[in-house]
Amino acid sequence: MKKPYCIVIAEDHTILREGLRSLLSSNPDCDVAGEAEDGRDAVRSIKKFKPDLVLMDLSMPKMDGLDAIREIKKQSPDTKVLVLTVHKAEEYVFASLKAGADGYVLKDATHAELTLAIKSVLGGKPYISPGISEKLVAGYLEGRKPVKAESSLERLTQRERQILKLIAEGYKNKEIAGYLYISVKTVEKHRANLMKKLSIHNASALTAFAMKKGLIT
Repeated sequence: MKKPYCIVIAEDHTILREGLRSLLSSNPDCDVAGEAEDGRDAVRSIKKFKPDLVLMDLSMPKMDGLDAIREIKKQSPDTKVLVLTVHKAEEYVFASLKAGADGYVLKDATHAELTLAIKSVLGGKPYISPGISEKLVAGYLEGRKPVKAESSLERLTQRERQILKLIAEGYKNKEIAGYLYISVKTVEKHRANLMKKLSIHNASALTAFAMKKGLIT
């Protein structure tokens, strides 16, 4: 008998995690081995469960989905990552695929579509929700890079994105330094750089920007 695929659900909303677990548990080919409430837990789950697939939300606390995808792919290149999100904008789709995602599904997908997406990704075929523009899908499948200006979020380094997210979640410089294992001065330097890049000059404006870009909910 074929062994079921090991799956981890990375989603910060409890009711959605429970719904996804219930949905996937009805499929004999799927075994939900673990759940993660934030990006950092999702990365930790790789060592613990060695999953075949991670269902990944993009807007999560502590470490966002994009950073989590990069870390997961770094630790376990063979683990498939299927993004499950509300974000339809091209910048999120391309950023996810660039980070290493194997598929991209919108949260308004039907059970049948999610099942198809999981089957496709586990079978080595990329999957992008029909809700995403056909032009974008064609460009991705043909291996072309998007012809568009780099977004303000994409201009930030990975570390700057991490610090932006933590600032928006209310952490102080000292707390961020301890969390990321860097000095307070380094945090201050990154903070100054990202403010300069974004032309933002206070924490409340940074929080508003992070919310608009889906880094926090």
